[in-house]
Amino acid sequence: MLWIVRVALQRPYTFIVLALFILIAGPLAAMKTPTDIFPNIGVPVIGVAWQYTGLAPDDMAGRIITPYERTLPLTVSNIEHIESQSLAGMGVVKIYFQPGADMRTATAQVTSVSQSILKQLPPGATPPLILNYNASTVPILQLATSSLRQSEQQVLDLTMNTIRPILSAVPGAAIPYPYGGKVREVEIDLDPQALQSKGLSAQDVDAAIAAQDQIIPAGTAKIGSLQYTVKLNDSPETINELNDLPIKTVGGATILVRDVGHVLDGAPPQQSVVHVDGSRAVLTTILKAGSASTLSVVQGVKDALPRVKALMPPDFRIVALNDQSVFVKAAVSGVVREGLIAAGLTSVMILLFLGSWRSTVIIATSIPLAILCALIGLSMAGQTLNIMTLGGLALAVGILVDDATVTIENINWHLEHGKDVKTAILDGAAQIVTPAFVSLLCICIVFVPMFALQGVAGFLFVPMAEAVVFAMIGSFVLSRTLVPTLAMYLLKPHGHGAQDGAAPSRNPLARFQHAFAAGFDGLRETYSGLLSLALAHRRIFVVSFLAVVIASFGLAPFLGANFFPSVDSGQITLHVRPPVGTRIEDASAMFGDIEQQVRQVIPPNELTSVVDNIGMPISAVNTVYSNTGMIGYQDGDIFVSLNAKHHPTADYVRTLRERLPSAFPGATFSFPPADIISQILNFGSPAPLDLQIAGPDQ
Repeated sequence: MLWIVRVALQRPYTFIVLALFILIAGPLAAMKTPTDIFPNIGVPVIGVAWQYTGLAPDDMAGRIITPYERTLPLTVSNIEHIESQSLAGMGVVKIYFQPGADMRTATAQVTSVSQSILKQLPPGATPPLILNYNASTVPILQLATSSLRQSEQQVLDLTMNTIRPILSAVPGAAIPYPYGGKVREVEIDLDPQALQSKGLSAQDVDAAIAAQDQIIPAGTAKIGSLQYTVKLNDSPETINELNDLPIKTVGGATILVRDVGHVLDGAPPQQSVVHVDGSRAVLTTILKAGSASTLSVVQGVKDALPRVKALMPPDFRIVALNDQSVFVKAAVSGVVREGLIAAGLTSVMILLFLGSWRSTVIIATSIPLAILCALIGLSMAGQTLNIMTLGGLALAVGILVDDATVTIENINWHLEHGKDVKTAILDGAAQIVTPAFVSLLCICIVFVPMFALQGVAGFLFVPMAEAVVFAMIGSFVLSRTLVPTLAMYLLKPHGHGAQDGAAPSRNPLARFQHAFAAGFDGLRETYSGLLSLALAHRRIFVVSFLAVVIASFGLAPFLGANFFPSVDSGQITLHVRPPVGTRIEDASAMFGDIEQQVRQVIPPNELTSVVDNIGMPISAVNTVYSNTGMIGYQDGDIFVSLNAKHHPTADYVRTLRERLPSAFPGATFSFPPADIISQILNFGSPAPLDLQIAGPDQ
C-alpha cells in the first residue's frame, strides 16, 4: 500500500483538491441528511381500523375482529405476529411483518382480504381503513385550536376540514382525526305529541326528507349554439329551509317539517373532551411518518401555520404544544457539542505531547475530514443524523487521532535522524502502513457482529457501526494521502538548524511544552519504577489483579439493567381510568380535580401546559396510533409539559404515584411513555413490558 503514498507525493494537488471536495461535499451531505433522535426503526406494520357504530366490544371481537384475524394468514404472507384490540364501535388489528417484507405486496394482500371478508360480517359493515406505519411513527407535535366566539362544532369543523388537509400536505406528516369538540350534524327535534296527532311517525319524516333532499344529474340540453348541464337540485341551501319541506298531505292540508319538529345545526352526544389549561379546545396530533425527520416535519407544520391562520376567524387561536423537536435538537446538539469538545481537547493534547504546531495542524486537519467522509458515507447509505450515528462519530474521534498521530510521529523520528522530508515520509509510511492496516481491520471487525443484530437493536446499532467504520476507512486513506502531502509542505528537516516547527525558547507556548514534557518524563519514570516492582513480584500482582477483577463482578447486580438509558425530557403523560361506565361528564369533572392535584405537586413556574384528553376518538384511525391504552369513554390522558428549568421529572412522577390513588379511590393511574425515545423503543405500547395470558377456550 506504499504506492498510494508515492502517488500523493508525486501529485500533491490531486489530494489537496480531494480534501477540498470532501470539505464541500461533507457539509452538503449533512444538510441534506434527515436529522432525528434515532435511526428509522423500520419494523414493518400494517394497521387495520374497523368501525361499526354501536357494536359492543365482545361483539366486535367475536363477529368482526376474530374472523378477520383467522383469514389473514391464509392470504397474507410474511406475517410475524398479529395483535388486535376490540372496543365499543371500533376494532384495531396490527399486523407485524418479517424484516425485509415487501410492504407494497403486503398492503395489496391485506386490502384484498379486507374486501373479500365483508360478506361474512354483520350487515352494514364497511371496509376498514388500512395504514402503514412503524415504530418511528410517533407524536411529535400537538396543536390546540379554540375560539372565544365559535361553538365547539364550528371549531372541530374548521380543524378537521380546513386545518387538517393543509397540514397533511407537509412531507412526512401523518395527521389522524382531531380529539375533542363536537361533531357537527343537522338534527330534527321531533315533537311526539304533534306526530301522534297528525298520524305520523319518525320514519315518515325521515322518508320524506330523504326523498326530497336530493341532487340528481339529468344530462345535458342543447339550446341554440350552447350546451347546458342539467341537474335536478332539491337540496335546501340553508338548514332553515328544511323546516319548509312537506311530509304528507292529510285531509287536503300539507304537513310541513316545522309542524312536527324543528331542524337545527346540532351535534350528537359528545364522547371526546379536551381541556388545555382548563379551557375547552380541539386537539390535533401531528405524527412523523416512518423515516421522515422530526425537525423537518415540525418546521414544515410551523411554516404552514401562518397560511392556516389567515383562513381562520380573527378570534380563532392555534397553539403548538408538546414540541418534540426541542428535545431532538437538544439531544443532537449535545452529542455534536461533546464531539467538538473531544476533538478540541485531542488537539490540545497533541500539541502538548508533540510540541509542534505544524504537526498539530496536520492532525487537526485530518480528523474533521475523516468525520466528513463518514457523513458522506452515511448519506449514501440512507442513514440519518441521530444520537446513534453522531455518538459513533464522537466515539471514533479518539480512534481517528491514532492514524494521523502515528504517521506524523514516525515521520518526525526519521527527520530527527537527519533524513530529508520526502525520504522521511516514505520510510515512515513503509514502517507503519501494514500495522495501520491491520489495526483498521481489527477495529472494523469489532463492529461486524453489530450488522447481524436483529429487531430494534439492529436498527439502532448498525448505523452507529457504519459511522465508525466509514470514519475509520476515511482516516486510513487520508493518513496515507493527505497527511504525507501536508507533511511535505509544513514539516522541515531537523538538520537545517530548526526543530520541526519549534518556536524560539522565548515563546511562552514552547516553555510550557518543555515544562509539560519534563513533568511527563517524571511520570514516565514513576511508571517505570512501578512496572519494575510489579514484574519483580509478578505472582502477587497477578493474583491480586485477578482477585480485584473477580470481585468487581459482585457489583453487577447493583448496577441494574436497561435497554436504553432513561432521559428527562420534561414531559409527563398520565393515563387515568375512572370506574368503567363512568359518564364522560363526570369523568371530565374528575380530570379537573386531578389537574388541580398535578398543579399542587408541580410549581407553577415550572409548568408550560397541561392538556386533558378524555373519551374515545371519533375514528378508529386514532386508536391505531394511540399508545396510552384507552379502552372506553371514561378513560383519558393528561399531558404535562415542563419548562427547561425544572426539577427531575421522575420525582414528580413518584409523588403523583403516591398521592393520586388515595385522593381518587376507584380510579387507576399509569404513566405511559411521554418522551419520543421511550415511545419509539416501546413500539407503540403503553409500557416496556407486555404480559400475555393464555388458557384453554371454554
